[in-house]
Amino acid sequence: MTESQTKLPPNGTNVFGMPWLDFSKVVLPGVGRELAEQGLARAREGCEKIKAASEEMTQTLRETYSSNARCTTDYGLKVFEISNANAASALDFFVHLFGSKSATDAYTLSAAHARKAFDTASDQNRELWALAQKVATETGEPIRKHFTRVLHPGG
Repeated sequence: MTESQTKLPPNGTNVFGMPWLDFSKVVLPGVGRELAEQGLARAREGCEKIKAASEEMTQTLRETYSSNARCTTDYGLKVFEISNANAASALDFFVHLFGSKSATDAYTLSAAHARKAFDTASDQNRELWALAQKVATETGEPIRKHFTRVLHPGG
């Protein structure tokens, strides 16, 4: 950078050397000034409301993502737990199957394992369904609360 580029502009000018627009020195007639002040007050109030709503929505999204992450982790851990149990059950079945002495034993063992696997899968699906409902409910809860607050203030 050259020396001229590092110098600050003279007072009352912007970086381009142009004078700043200073509206505080503008004289408005009584009604015009009052309207301008009212407009400015409304604009400030609107900005404050937007800022507050933005902060609320940010907090709501933070709660939603946190809840979603927690519930999704629980769901994923349950899937791993189920996978582990199913793999152990399959290995036990194969160990017993290889130890069977006749085709009748193998058939009886296969039928018993199939029934047990079906019952286990039904229970596992119920557990996963309950967790999926929990994910949906808990993820949507912060958003529902936020909209209830917005639509029914003071309620």
